[in-house]
Amino acid sequence: MEFHTFVICAYGESPYLEACIRSLLSQTEKSRILCATSTPGPWLRRLLDRYQIPLYVREGEPGIAADWNFAAGLADSRFVTLAHQDDRYSRHYVEELKKAYRRWPDMTVFTTDCAVEKNGRLQRPGAMELVKKLLRMPLRLAGLADRTWVKMGALRFGNPIICPSCAYRTDRLPAPPFDGRFRFVLDWDCMTRLALRPGRFVCAERPLLCYRVHAGAATSACIRDHSREKEEREMFARFWPAWAADLLMRFYRLAYRQYDRTEG
Repeated sequence: MEFHTFVICAYGESPYLEACIRSLLSQTEKSRILCATSTPGPWLRRLLDRYQIPLYVREGEPGIAADWNFAAGLADSRFVTLAHQDDRYSRHYVEELKKAYRRWPDMTVFTTDCAVEKNGRLQRPGAMELVKKLLRMPLRLAGLADRTWVKMGALRFGNPIICPSCAYRTDRLPAPPFDGRFRFVLDWDCMTRLALRPGRFVCAERPLLCYRVHAGAATSACIRDHSREKEEREMFARFWPAWAADLLMRFYRLAYRQYDRTEG
């Protein structure tokens, strides 16, 4: 079995996809690279042919959970990273993943910090990024991060895990990994289910991913149609009584406004 696979989740004709591909090809430790889509077209096929990346097409209506489940199922390797087409990966990403696994062979999730890019420029970390760092602190205690209470402790006040930075151990993923009821919190939901299973979450608090903020991102759409607010409220209700979930949502609504300012 191979160690790791990148599966690029492609949708439409992203102007940032080629930069993502190049970042995966430049890894110091090579991994297999595949691309999955439910919106195939000549533009995508030409681009992938140029870099000799296999394309797998999911039939049916586009849907983020179905797309991600299909992509995860393509990997015949110990770990899989669902690479988001708008983002770029540090050339040391797979190298650091392998280091973490050698030290912690019971690792089920590897995750990292990220840098944020807007309009071609890296942004200074804001309040939202600092809060996420704080929430991830339990996972930096890797020696304890096989305990359910430690893993859940990082998820109770929100989801600080940078979704495209995650490498999932394929034989430990729930079936299916991502719940089709959700559009925004499907990664948070998956992480909470993984936290209840044996295995260790390992966080490399280094920006091994460059996350791109732009108006066409799925996060922006979920804020505009209020699906993000509805789904996050449902997640908080798993951990907290109603009054506490409502209080947490007040702070999260402020974060939505910050994201809108960052995007603009």
